[in-house]
Amino acid sequence: MVTLEDVARHAGVSLATASRVLNGSSRQVGAALRARVEASAAELGYRVDATAQTLARGASNVVGLIIQDLSDAYFATIADGAIRAADLHGMVVTLGTTYRDPEREIALVATLAAQRARAVLITGSRVADDHMLGRLRAELDVYRSSGGRVAVIGQDLLDADTVAPRNREGARELAHAIVRRGHRRFAVLAGPVHLYTAVDRAAGFLDGLAELGLPEPVVVHGGFDRDGGHAAAAELLEMAPDVTCVFAVNDVMALGALAAFRSRGVEVPRDLSLAGFDDIPTLHDVVPALTTVRLPLSRMGELALDLALCPQGGPRVEPVAGQVMFRHSVAVLGSAAPADGSAAAVPPSLTAS
Repeated sequence: MVTLEDVARHAGVSLATASRVLNGSSRQVGAALRARVEASAAELGYRVDATAQTLARGASNVVGLIIQDLSDAYFATIADGAIRAADLHGMVVTLGTTYRDPEREIALVATLAAQRARAVLITGSRVADDHMLGRLRAELDVYRSSGGRVAVIGQDLLDADTVAPRNREGARELAHAIVRRGHRRFAVLAGPVHLYTAVDRAAGFLDGLAELGLPEPVVVHGGFDRDGGHAAAAELLEMAPDVTCVFAVNDVMALGALAAFRSRGVEVPRDLSLAGFDDIPTLHDVVPALTTVRLPLSRMGELALDLALCPQGGPRVEPVAGQVMFRHSVAVLGSAAPADGSAAAVPPSLTAS
């Protein structure tokens, strides 16, 4: 096996000079010496030591991406966008999954810091726990003090560059769009009470209904995944509420709800309309096609990577708006007049497809 010492001896330079050339040190080496070292390395077939490169540069070419659930298409699509962007920067992505455990999230940040990752991307909703939030901020501060970079996809709560989906606004616009199609009685599968994304989306939907003078919907809480949506939908049906449309605060919950409805003989949208949020890629194969709010998930991953690798002073917040996608899972009822009888009840700027 050819060593760095062999290359230095062959090129007639010091070991330190050979290391600076081949291990990516920031210290400058003259062009003539650099050419001699590189020629010797090529002739001898020397392979660069990645660990030595990391030590010389002070950081690796690795980006750590922390997500909550790899089986969820929301996170998988964001990860794909980040990985594609990393390729363009000559970076490699290391993926860590928290399984929605805040303790594990903190541990992953510490591990990536110890491995001298160039940047850390954190994807997913924060939980309403000030103690855990403070601990995560402290761990990120330690990492940043050594030169690491951080970007977040989610709420702007970590004093870092943040890609912030406009969850509340998107859900509000969805409520207006569905009311515009004639619905007046709603239920919300609201997700966990401690998860900010779920809370924001449920609150936005309730805001939209209240603005149109409609009563509060039936609200059922549950897990923020497919099984949570299935269980919440089953609970809703047992309550037998007088509703015409159900809003699930994410698409995977909506898919679970759709399965629960079908297993109980409830046909969507003939018997009950259904809508979700995110527009995950797996919706392409769902029948009926799901009405939802589209977020540019892959682009969000790309944007977070770019923010992390291109520092510009203080933390930046990049808001990301959603787009209402009206599809076959929500029926159009009656004349579909606005709730108060006026054309202005729903903003005319809303579009659907």
